[in-house]
Amino acid sequence: MPEEPKKLYLLDAYALIFRAYYAFIRNPRMNSKGMNTSAVFGFTNALVDVLNNYNPSHIAVAFDPPGGSFRVQDYAEYKANRDETPEDIKRSVPYIKEIIEGFNIPVFEEPGFEADDVIGTLAHQAAKEGFEVYMVTPDKDFAQLVTDKIKMHKPAKNGGKVEIWGIDEVKEKFQVDDPLQVIDILGMWGDSADNIPGIPGVGEKTAKKFIAEYKSIEGLLEHADELKGKMKDKVKDNAAQAILSKQLATIRLDVPVKFDPEKLIIEAPDKEKLKSV
Repeated sequence: MPEEPKKLYLLDAYALIFRAYYAFIRNPRMNSKGMNTSAVFGFTNALVDVLNNYNPSHIAVAFDPPGGSFRVQDYAEYKANRDETPEDIKRSVPYIKEIIEGFNIPVFEEPGFEADDVIGTLAHQAAKEGFEVYMVTPDKDFAQLVTDKIKMHKPAKNGGKVEIWGIDEVKEKFQVDDPLQVIDILGMWGDSADNIPGIPGVGEKTAKKFIAEYKSIEGLLEHADELKGKMKDKVKDNAAQAILSKQLATIRLDVPVKFDPEKLIIEAPDKEKLKSV
């Protein structure tokens, strides 16, 4: 018999939690004690969908640590425009962690690094060991990590379908030759969610056009004199900011975490614990 494929699923906890919370914002899920359980319900649904329908052999969940990441040291304004996390989400997180524990799934939370960096590092280590890796997240930044072994698994939203992004999907979506160029696109157009500044006046469309022509931010800066009118000034005046934005948009692959397949094997859930939660 052929060997079962080794499939590792890595869940981006807070991206899934926030998405679940806001998906029900007009019609929040409330329990009998008056607690808003939208985030708990939505996160658990995404997790159960993966377990029941995608046959992972290995699984883990990554959380952002308290206290922010190294990116704040590089750029104090990083994520500074974000609203305070809603109380209902803060209240939900301990329950979500209990549920993950009830499913016997390991949690990674590395001081100074975001979940993106932890997932990127584990995904690369696992791919080298012959695993098929799926990063479960709605966050477009992860597209830069896609390879022939690493894919994005974007959970269904508003009754739609799960989207799996491999190399071809990323190339088409971002109009790039290589998923790594997603970093340059994000660096050029910036990211309002993370407060990455980008180049003023460059949106998604212009960034894709520049990448098609110049291949990278560095390529664009080298050819800035060929640009016309105000765009030329914007690119030249914001060269340092463009390079910084590219750094901020780059997911790190050198977090001090180790992929240990033995510890991430799917286990039977602790039904008693899950019932009590």
